Amino acid sequence: MTSRIRIGIVDDHPLLRQGVASTLARVKDFEVVEQGGSADEAQSIAERLQPDVLLMDVNMPGDTFAAVRAISVAQPTVKVLMLTVSESEDDVYAALEAGAHGYVLKGISGPDLVQAVRNVAAGEVFITPQFANRVLSNLSHAREQGGRKVELTPREEDIIREVALGRTNREVADTFGLSEKTVKHHMTNVMNKLHARNRVEAVTAARQHWANERAAAISSRLPPRDEPDDDSKR
Repeated sequence: MTSRIRIGIVDDHPLLRQGVASTLARVKDFEVVEQGGSADEAQSIAERLQPDVLLMDVNMPGDTFAAVRAISVAQPTVKVLMLTVSESEDDVYAALEAGAHGYVLKGISGPDLVQAVRNVAAGEVFITPQFANRVLSNLSHAREQGGRKVELTPREEDIIREVALGRTNREVADTFGLSEKTVKHHMTNVMNKLHARNRVEAVTAARQHWANERAAAISSRLPPRDEPDDDSKR
């Protein structure tokens, strides 16, 4: 690659941020154009400087995922790479759903971070390998367990999500402007679809259903995992 890769770094821990900047600045074709410490500053850097890659932490002042979404819409040439300590699959999904092109942990080695930046700058999706493997394994496990696709209506989804938060039928009814009888009807449908005998089983099954959906959404963004050859299986 002959052109320089311009990089922005946004993290609310100055010492760590400076360490990352120092590592990347030593790469011949990398240029660190600016640093920041909040979601708002990430949007400002993206708008003013339009770096090729913008490294962002997940947990910092402001709404990080909203900032990622805004950047991906307003500055689509800016590729966001999350650099974080969070090992939450929910955060991986939220980042990718918002438009991020990569997700790596702060324990990543310097050479691996450099490669991640290169991949993301080239338009590829890069996720810390152990995350990718875990998500794909979870999805494979769900399929092996005979997990079937559950089709809940939008209203049923709304109601079971409220129930999962501990809301009573009366509270759910008040939230959506429904009668308690209507909520009970929807819950009966949800339990039938999830093959649950009671509310507790319904919530447990719904959470597994959501986890499978998140895993499928993440895996759709990942490169296929290499299958071992015949020799390695022996």
